Amino acid sequence: MSLTPPRRYRAGDKIDDLCRVCKCSREHTVQVASPDGTPVRVVCDWCSSHHNWRRGGPPPARATAARPAGAVPAPAPARDEPFPLVSERERSEPAMSDTEAGGAGRDLELLLRRIIREESGLTPVAPAERWRGGELVLRPGRDGVQERSWPIETFFHKIVMLRNRLRVLEQQVNASDLPDDQKIKIQSYVTACYGSLTSFNVLFASDEDRFRGAGGAE
Repeated sequence: MSLTPPRRYRAGDKIDDLCRVCKCSREHTVQVASPDGTPVRVVCDWCSSHHNWRRGGPPPARATAARPAGAVPAPAPARDEPFPLVSERERSEPAMSDTEAGGAGRDLELLLRRIIREESGLTPVAPAERWRGGELVLRPGRDGVQERSWPIETFFHKIVMLRNRLRVLEQQVNASDLPDDQKIKIQSYVTACYGSLTSFNVLFASDEDRFRGAGGAE
């Protein structure tokens, strides 16, 4: 009796997995796959959250409600977002509400900023508790030179943006028509970038959000 070989997945393929936001089994889209066809990163087709592939997760009852074609995804359950994807301090104009247009009173500027970032592959990520409300300070090594400081929130957003763009690069490489040897070579460079960035793992609250180099080392 012959055994059916395991399916090899590529970026863009569909796969069922346990969504860490929805807390149930949903259909996902493979975002990043390893050279042997094993899913690495997936995105939930329901709430658009990004997470590591959980190999299907435990077998909770799957939600059966289908989302109508073209419908806006339902808001994800509240997450620990001390540094939200879009913050009030980024506002450049007075608050604008969509209430008059029959909306739910959401602030248009912040809503548009959030949509743009989510479409660019960014998702909210929680920092470790000890860094919340802190500052990043660059102190010169000589007297008479002014030091520079930024809110940790600003620096953390840039680190998360860099991480997500590396993941999108992996997705594009996996989905490309490049020869396998070229894909493996490019992926090795991306993995080396992850390895160089593991020093920033101290900023993340969740292990799933952290950088991992070769062999999954942090």
